[in-house]
Amino acid sequence: MEDNLHAPVKISIYMLKWLVITAFVGIVMGSLSAFFLSSLTFVTKLRLENSWLLLLLPVSGALFAFLYSRYGGNAVRGNNLVIEQANGNAENIPLRLIPLTLFGTITTHLFGGSVGREGTAVQMGGAVANAVGRLFKLDNVEREIVIISGISAGFSSVFGTPLAGTIFGLEVLVIGRLRSDAIFPSFFAAFFANFVAEALGAQHTHYLMGAIPAWTGALFIKLFIAGIIFGLVGWLFSRSIVWLKTFYAKHVGNVVWRNFIGGAVVVAVALILQTQRYLGLSLPLLKDAFAGSNHWYDFIGKLFFTALSLGAGYQGGEVTPLFEIGATLGSTLAPLLNLSIPFLAGLGFIGVFSGATNTPIACFIMGIELFGGEAALFFFMICLISFMCSGNTGIYSSQKTEVEKGVLFLPIWTNWQKRKAK
Repeated sequence: MEDNLHAPVKISIYMLKWLVITAFVGIVMGSLSAFFLSSLTFVTKLRLENSWLLLLLPVSGALFAFLYSRYGGNAVRGNNLVIEQANGNAENIPLRLIPLTLFGTITTHLFGGSVGREGTAVQMGGAVANAVGRLFKLDNVEREIVIISGISAGFSSVFGTPLAGTIFGLEVLVIGRLRSDAIFPSFFAAFFANFVAEALGAQHTHYLMGAIPAWTGALFIKLFIAGIIFGLVGWLFSRSIVWLKTFYAKHVGNVVWRNFIGGAVVVAVALILQTQRYLGLSLPLLKDAFAGSNHWYDFIGKLFFTALSLGAGYQGGEVTPLFEIGATLGSTLAPLLNLSIPFLAGLGFIGVFSGATNTPIACFIMGIELFGGEAALFFFMICLISFMCSGNTGIYSSQKTEVEKGVLFLPIWTNWQKRKAK
């Protein structure tokens, strides 16, 4: 009986404690995201007005590779360092990670590297949350929770999606498990960070999917096919980056030269193809995709240049390129499947992202936040199919696997392999 009487008091203290902690995380992270987004807008405009800046991409890559190797320490592991700590590791996430990833990403965009934004936001969120955890002397479990909250705050404030940001932090750590014990702190960290970022002038572009079709048997089959393609492209994206990183590491031992050579390859390919369409954030690709005015091969171009940039070790994220790859792929597939272009572009926007990150629930919620709830069933179906078709690895190598996809099929496959071996 005494425990029952004390329960409301304990819960109240718990809620108050985490509201204070996540307010700290949200205010700092929201401020950083606002600065980050405004900086990306500025440097993107500067690069487009001065196309010669692309020639300096190898130099900027080499410079930040040197800074990371000389001063970064374990910060060089980036997103994976943050995910590992949220999964219970005991390494420190150094505050120097913030300026390294922040200005490394800004300069990558200034000189034309094809990278995104979420990786930088997640890393900054993890570093901020780790510092706040030390300030409040949190124990090991609470430290995991505050770092998860930092991931949510970073994702939320950079994309303007507090609900998707909340779930992303809970879902990205382990395939097949949602870290529900962190849901209260994660939501308020995401909420506060997004509120602060928008209050400081951060703006997020939204796109329209047009009319949502009624369900039919033919539509179900068409969307199933599209979902499979989105998942396979998500798998191709993540595997391409891993392959290129392995290739560069094997053939170029010095990380400074590795980034320089990788940047030179990006510059050379852009000059040979005579295009900068796929460099930097490439946000016009999204506008073209929803308008149906994109080239059919835009998803290939963006995937190719992003893999070249991230594979060489340049700083930045993967999610914005995944949005663009998915939207342009959906726009390309729409006429072939006799579907509305903006409708399938919107599904591709979240579908390829779901496959590459293994976070179908976060992607589903992001679809609702960005495009509205009328297409919720379509979002969920596409995210699940893409997720199932993208394999058990994604863009985050430290993401653990609780339950492998297709586990019910594995005994059949294993027995077949044994019989084949005999």
